[in-house]
Amino acid sequence: MSLKSYKPYTKSTRTTILVDRKGIWKGSPVKSLTKGKISTGGRNNYGRITSRAKGSGHKKLYRQIDFYRNKLDIKGKVERIEYDPNRTSFIALIKYEDKTLNYIICPQNLKTGDEIIAGEKKEIKIGNNMPLRNIPPGTLVHNVELEEGNGGKLARSAGSSVTLSGFDGEHAIIKLSSGEARKVRSGCKATIGSVSNPDQKNIKIGKAGRNRWKGKRPLVRGVAKNPVDHPHGGGEGKTSGGRNPVSPWGQSAKGLKTRKPKMSDKFIITRRKKRNAKWQGEFGKDRLYTLAC
Repeated sequence: MSLKSYKPYTKSTRTTILVDRKGIWKGSPVKSLTKGKISTGGRNNYGRITSRAKGSGHKKLYRQIDFYRNKLDIKGKVERIEYDPNRTSFIALIKYEDKTLNYIICPQNLKTGDEIIAGEKKEIKIGNNMPLRNIPPGTLVHNVELEEGNGGKLARSAGSSVTLSGFDGEHAIIKLSSGEARKVRSGCKATIGSVSNPDQKNIKIGKAGRNRWKGKRPLVRGVAKNPVDHPHGGGEGKTSGGRNPVSPWGQSAKGLKTRKPKMSDKFIITRRKKRNAKWQGEFGKDRLYTLAC
């Protein structure tokens, strides 16, 4: 897929850059593979806001995606490639030899009419699914399981992939796009290839209304509020907040480590790259702190 721009008939179309969906199915999804999706508006079962800046948005049906790929040794044919409003990647409708239909995450370069299969030892081909132990090191994969039979959890968004680095006993070593290297059981399944729609990161929405269609409401800065509403509020004239960045409830908002120890920490070989690492090396820690605030 490529990007498309628009003629500047309005101020918004002048700057809008979107993904060109030429070749994507324009009809409705398969009804039996969809279900209703209730918008919470960022509220819990008591009606209290637990996630700010959410609400409204266009109504949409949830497409039921097959993350498990349990149709073993049954060939499937790509009927069409569709747009999914619930995720950044495209999805592919697969028709298997037993006449059943399923949606899967569509990998890059998978086309209508291609055949795919899932099983123990299959051809290293885009869209095929198999355990990591049967995939050669250096292969790009997506929809990777963290636990055997638990469904794909890693590398499911647009353009993402995981590199299979090697093996250590009963574990496979994978490198994530964040820079993290970790171990997973070699029996965990993965799909060959990278996820479709890599140009998603390059789009420009063009206008605020497009965010409202997506269910994103405006988020007001703390320094623009009154002291009663936010710790950064108030002050004479334009101020920077007068303290380290915090949330409306006083919790440190930048740099505070909130990750709790987990049992799976022992499988992490290398932690993900730190944000702004190149800024820290070039300008020093003091400069980095100023930029963060």
